[in-house]
Amino acid sequence: MTGLFDELTLRGTTFRNRLWIAPMCQYSVERQDGVPTPWHHVHLGGLARGGSGLVIAEATAVVPEGRITPQDTGIWTDQQRDAWKPIVDTIHTMGAAAGIQLAHAGRKASTYRPWSPHRGTVPAEEGGWTPVAPSAVAFTGYAEPRALDAAELPAVVEAFVAAARRSLEAGFDVLEIHAAHGYLLHQFLSPLSNHREDAYGGSLENRARLLLEITRAVRAEIGQEHPLFVRFSATDWAEDGWSVEDTATVSQWVTDAGADFIDVSSGGLVAGVRIPTGPGYQVEFATRVRELGGVQTSAVGLITEAQQADEIVRSGRADAVMVAREALRDPHVALRWAHELGVDVGYVPRQYERAMWV
Repeated sequence: MTGLFDELTLRGTTFRNRLWIAPMCQYSVERQDGVPTPWHHVHLGGLARGGSGLVIAEATAVVPEGRITPQDTGIWTDQQRDAWKPIVDTIHTMGAAAGIQLAHAGRKASTYRPWSPHRGTVPAEEGGWTPVAPSAVAFTGYAEPRALDAAELPAVVEAFVAAARRSLEAGFDVLEIHAAHGYLLHQFLSPLSNHREDAYGGSLENRARLLLEITRAVRAEIGQEHPLFVRFSATDWAEDGWSVEDTATVSQWVTDAGADFIDVSSGGLVAGVRIPTGPGYQVEFATRVRELGGVQTSAVGLITEAQQADEIVRSGRADAVMVAREALRDPHVALRWAHELGVDVGYVPRQYERAMWV
């Protein structure tokens, strides 16, 4: 049976294991120019050194107004691309594949970073901007966004395409389209945030139209060698919202459009919902999307133990496991879990061997 530390090949990329680092926002671009910094280099390089098969960089904006906060990374300029290159090189040197999550925050853009004493939308005088969305419906506590006109949507597609092109030029192996956590593409998908009456609103097919256009265009841009992921929130955790069945259906559609792998998370679209968290609380969503959609999936969310992660893969509940906070607590989580499972992975850094579980 396939286990957590078995290889997985998608298109032209072979991952040394199925324990991957999920994208985690760092909110650490102090110059507010979207250019990654030494923090990102050390952070991502350290996670790669820790033995994971894939390290995915944080939600990286495809346009300035697509940043969650003014301190987010971007990849809409060549300067940003060039700053990502040495970071990608370090990830590769450490033996991991390098991924990047291409994102647009939509109505959840221009907000204060989590450790700011302020909350809500950053005003223009502090470097903020007016967010955009499928409809002029605000996220709770944030400014009302401007509804995107249909004539503006081709530029959104092109922004993802240009970001994909720069990502490959920077050396990334894997690209992930962010359609989760209440950001722009999720806002188009969910009827709770998409009240449009044109070709991009109403039916499921219409609400998925922009994501499918982006997926097709990005696949056409990057060719056939590079894996393309899509991250979904499997449910809004809200009545009449986006559902796991919707996720499975659209996962099939994006796979037909050129995606290879579905990264399954949940929530983020609306505030005040009750989410029953607990160990592996989102794994069942990855399993259901995998079974209903006939697609490969990863599971994420409070996966904190080696046996737990290995069982998810061995039982066929998901094809890979993403970790986030557990990797922040211990960047060497992959090497530690391999040791706990009795797997000789062969890529413990020699410089660290004498300190590893002696």
